[in-house]
Amino acid sequence: MPLLTTAEGRIEYLVTGSGSPTTVFAHGLAGSIAETRPLGSAVAGTRVFLHFRGHGRSTGPDSPWTYPALAAELRAIADHTGAGRAVGVSLGAGALTTLLAETPQRFQRLVFFLPAVLDRPRRDAALDRLHAMAGRVDHRDVDGLAALLLAEQPDGVRNRADVAVFVRRQARALVGTPVSAALRQLPDQVPITDRAVLAAVTVPALVIAQQGDSAHPIWVAEQLTDALPAGRLRVFGPGGALWSARAELRALIAGFLN
Repeated sequence: MPLLTTAEGRIEYLVTGSGSPTTVFAHGLAGSIAETRPLGSAVAGTRVFLHFRGHGRSTGPDSPWTYPALAAELRAIADHTGAGRAVGVSLGAGALTTLLAETPQRFQRLVFFLPAVLDRPRRDAALDRLHAMAGRVDHRDVDGLAALLLAEQPDGVRNRADVAVFVRRQARALVGTPVSAALRQLPDQVPITDRAVLAAVTVPALVIAQQGDSAHPIWVAEQLTDALPAGRLRVFGPGGALWSARAELRALIAGFLN
């Protein structure tokens, strides 16, 4: 996959499909291009996927992990590829929110999948788990990290064998990486300090949440939807959109963007 060189380092990205329009996809914390690609499988035109700093082959710079820094990386890839639409997943949704606070009309259509935080710091067990994950990453503790990643999954799917395989594979990919710095620094931050700035984001926006997901509470998605003038909310059941309703999720995103 190609690398885009910026002042902060190199950003790995992947381009699939062809023609107009172009949509950029931003993954979640400890996520990857491979995990994000299925969300765009039915989206028309060109699809662009990036790895944020410290993920994949993207540089893990010495500068702090902040939402503005992540937003700058998302903007760099979007500008480089001419993307006019954006999909943000969890952390990627936060980076997209920060970018929109700076340039509200940068994209023509927006999808926020599983937003985790908006303009108020969270104080709950899900945030505590992120701090705990950092130590497991640094100590290369695959078993301990996999257990914490499993706790991040929706309630209804934690006992499934395929979910256990997924989190263990993700844990093996993360141990010993710079992502531990993100796990320590980002949980105490917010993408924006006042959701009122999103009133200027007048383009169509789809916000997607799911029941039973403590890492991505429905109330965050509701607040984000209410702050977006053309926002609409879709909440999936407790089985998890990616695990029990994957085809429906893909059709929802593609139908909205197409």
